Amino acid sequence: MEAAASFFENRSTSWSYDSLKNFKKLSPYVQQHLRKVYMTVGGALLVSAVGVYVHMLLGIGGLLTGLGFIGASVWLASIPSSAAEEGKRLKLLGAAAFCQGASLGTLIEAVLNFDPSIVVTALLGSFVVFACFSGAALLARRREFLFLGGLLTSAVSTMMMLQFSSMLFGGASLMYMIEIYGGLLLFVGYVLFDTQIIIEKADRGDRDYVKHSLDLFVDFAGIFVRILLILTRNARGRERKEERRRARSTRY
Repeated sequence: MEAAASFFENRSTSWSYDSLKNFKKLSPYVQQHLRKVYMTVGGALLVSAVGVYVHMLLGIGGLLTGLGFIGASVWLASIPSSAAEEGKRLKLLGAAAFCQGASLGTLIEAVLNFDPSIVVTALLGSFVVFACFSGAALLARRREFLFLGGLLTSAVSTMMMLQFSSMLFGGASLMYMIEIYGGLLLFVGYVLFDTQIIIEKADRGDRDYVKHSLDLFVDFAGIFVRILLILTRNARGRERKEERRRARSTRY
């Protein structure tokens, strides 16, 4: 939990008040950098899909792949961005994406066995949400959403405190609802925030498109998981209602 809090806090402190007042249009360099970032995110998503497939074949997803994702991400962040290290950092991004996909494989496999259409709907919905809010950050005035950094960090801390409280005092059902719906709003906020942070860094000469791609990949994965859980929960609720309706009709 502390590692997760540190991860989110590090993402929300790389800006200053002066950047809030800078609303310049995107330069050609920044546009080129963003294209590179989004292409890399797309590649990471494909590798993640391979991770899901390999898990379904071999059952490799679990604690080790979760730790593998954290290890690869931390290792990537610790290596300075340079042309000499670009290949190594891309491999680490691919390893992180593969481990994330394998880790999600158990959930995705269970949903596929229940209703394959839910996975397709969740994936399409995630692309739509990600594209809309990332596009909103690109089209908005520069640095307009940087104020979200503090709010998002506070929201993460609050959710962790609530989770700890639920472990001590109960209320797991309520906490689950907060995690999936509140978590969805949280990651949507991070898409807005991270997109504008990437613009700010690129405008200042930061060419670390690999790290920027990892940030957006994490945001997309967080959105996908929560949309998948919400759709599955709603489908199971409808199924239970239908079963109760059939049971009542057979009685009379």
